[in-house]
Amino acid sequence: MSDYLVQLANQPATRKLIKAVGMPTPVRLARADGGYEEQPLAGKSVVFGETERGAIAAKLQGLLGEAGAEVVRDVTALADRNPPYALVFDATGLTGAESLATLYSFFNASIAKLATNGRVLIVTGLPDEAATSAQAAAWRGVEGFVRSLAKEIGKRGATANLVYLGKGAEDRLAGPLRFVLSKHSAYVDGQAFYVTTAAKASQSVPLSKALAGKTALVTGGARGIGAATAARLAAEGAHVVVLDIPADRETLEQTAKLVNGTPLAVDITDAAAPETISNFLKEKFGGVDIVVHNAGVTRDKTLAKMPKKFWDMLLDINLGAILRIDARLHADKTLRDEGRIVCLSSIGGIAGNVGQTNYGASKAGLIGYVRAESAKHAARGICINAVAPGFIETRMTAAMPFMIREAGRRMNSLSQGGLPQDVAELITFFSTPGAAGVTGTVVRVCGQSLIGA
Repeated sequence: MSDYLVQLANQPATRKLIKAVGMPTPVRLARADGGYEEQPLAGKSVVFGETERGAIAAKLQGLLGEAGAEVVRDVTALADRNPPYALVFDATGLTGAESLATLYSFFNASIAKLATNGRVLIVTGLPDEAATSAQAAAWRGVEGFVRSLAKEIGKRGATANLVYLGKGAEDRLAGPLRFVLSKHSAYVDGQAFYVTTAAKASQSVPLSKALAGKTALVTGGARGIGAATAARLAAEGAHVVVLDIPADRETLEQTAKLVNGTPLAVDITDAAAPETISNFLKEKFGGVDIVVHNAGVTRDKTLAKMPKKFWDMLLDINLGAILRIDARLHADKTLRDEGRIVCLSSIGGIAGNVGQTNYGASKAGLIGYVRAESAKHAARGICINAVAPGFIETRMTAAMPFMIREAGRRMNSLSQGGLPQDVAELITFFSTPGAAGVTGTVVRVCGQSLIGA
């Protein structure tokens, strides 16, 4: 469904009028068109800064150069007609409260010059690994800084994100850096990525066609976010098994054909579903590399009025079936070493919604699940993460009453809803070898929704 405010706000004739009446004027987001590139920052200028004792300044500047960026240290070196595309800062050298002033100095001088649809990335250490309590406070303080800064620059379609870097994980920075600074992350804003050495990683990291030779399973893949995910994984070279319920077979087969994938009509709540899925993947492909648990439903009622069948059905589809399928895939060793599992959580599982006690419980449960599972499979290099979408323009949101839909669209830093493509982009990143440093986490794709943490 079209967002007419975004369209009108990006036309000179109507933008001033919209602004005059006090309505938001959201910038049309610059989204990626196609797959990953060898040099996603080619032709773009990046202003780089660091604390006095920044430990990874050379590493970050090298990665930016490899991505094609023109790296400068002084924003005044750029002409006004060439505003910086990104601001990148090494905050690993922060030692205490007083050292946070280096953030102020760098961004106070440069943030106003950031380009429309620009990017901010700050890298700092893991507070749990800090040498002192003062350093832990400073490193954790960066997150509050990033979230607040993101809310200030969102009106320009720009985003700000953070990487917490664990000890010894410097060689796993390239993937997160490239994703966060690229157009593929257009609706990921105000988020923290934890990059560690928790999971084994021996694969090389391809810069394009990142999933060539991989097999992926996407549940609920016939339409919406699932179909967008299937398309995005296929664009990176994966062969996608698109799974959906038998009642949706016609749409399922059409979607699978569009991505040159394989349809699989299965009801994931059937008792035999885990065995059916595992056997199919082994017999047809020898196993699977990527599992995306996208299938899910809503059955909204306030708790006092909720029939038990609504509770039971939703919890079984949104949570129980996922646990059963994964258990079988692990038991059969169907999921290969260095595989990826991505679960679709929701901002509703973080902040909660009226009438969604069942939905909130299931989606929060997935967050707990990925955190618990990550350590169990780290030795095999398997990474498991959750993606939590906010307001995404789908058939479901199109059916909402006008005022509720408008509130959902505007209550984020970018003042607009996301697209299924935006969720698919984050899922795809988590599916790549370049995401080997990220496991057991939940990342929101919500334009930095004002609801939730």
